[in-house]
Amino acid sequence: MAAERVLVPLSETVTVRQTVAYAVQSGLEVADALECHLVVALPYDEEMPEGRAQAERADELLSRAENWAEEDAGDADVTVTRTALGADEYLFGPRDYAETFAGYVDDHGIDRVVLDPEYQPGVTAQMLQPLERELDRLGVSYDEAPVERPARHERLVTGGQRFDQLFATFWISFGFYLLLGDPFYWFDLVTGVAVAGIVSVTLAHVTFSFPLDRLHSPIRVVRFACYVPYLLWEIVKANLAVSAVILRPSMPIEPTLTRVNARVRSGLPLTALANSITLTPGTLTVRANDQQLLVHTLIPSAREDLFDGGLEKAIRFVFYGRESAAIPSPRERDDAEIVGGDEL
Repeated sequence: MAAERVLVPLSETVTVRQTVAYAVQSGLEVADALECHLVVALPYDEEMPEGRAQAERADELLSRAENWAEEDAGDADVTVTRTALGADEYLFGPRDYAETFAGYVDDHGIDRVVLDPEYQPGVTAQMLQPLERELDRLGVSYDEAPVERPARHERLVTGGQRFDQLFATFWISFGFYLLLGDPFYWFDLVTGVAVAGIVSVTLAHVTFSFPLDRLHSPIRVVRFACYVPYLLWEIVKANLAVSAVILRPSMPIEPTLTRVNARVRSGLPLTALANSITLTPGTLTVRANDQQLLVHTLIPSAREDLFDGGLEKAIRFVFYGRESAAIPSPRERDDAEIVGGDEL
């Protein structure tokens, strides 16, 4: 009987060990020999700083998973193959991951994909259900491992992160209060401190669902403070460019829709980039999903600025540091394209 070929996508979860064990045991139940393909899908290409870090962690995970599979196999005929997928590309969302797995299935004659119920391939939120739908769409046979998950009594972060939460919540609340009031009026400063203190004490424990870092958070605040003048300058430049076009009798506008694959993670970084683009006259973010931005540009210079990726690099600097900002522009890495004109 031919060997059973099983593909196991891996990520750092509490159930990954059980998933590997199930893949080996279930594969040996239907065949005398097993080819166990362990893969890690990398969300970033290796040219990016976080991509290199992801690749190192992926190699460590693959090494551990190979040892687990060999341990579970015992004396059975099991061949283990380790592979990192996506090292030379940029995977965005469930569809990209599913297509990558489907390509591997076709190339290696995989009989079945075993999914970890907690599978999270380096993204900000669980994506098992949309990944399942995409695998169904592509006709890929999969099996969810029947693992025992630890009880999740509380989703929020507590314990040693208490000070971090208080610190972050206080300054967010204080800044928002002053934004609504007068930051130069002593009464607003005093009442702002009081309100922010009350908010941080009562709501800090329900504000964040991820651990905060006392070192990185203040650094990011400083970077953001440097980013604000840059954003204001970009807004002023864009205002002047749009005004010059509008004042010309011929009004040489070229409305287009542009798709940009931004090299930022989803969540707050992507939201910050999308809002920054919208704040800049001449550009409007129509949709932001899985690091893909659909942007309406009014004039050619606005589109060229988008292709040059100045705002994207600035956002990367704020959230990831100077090294991560030194990446090719969307134009250089062929990550931007015009998808429609004014007829849309």
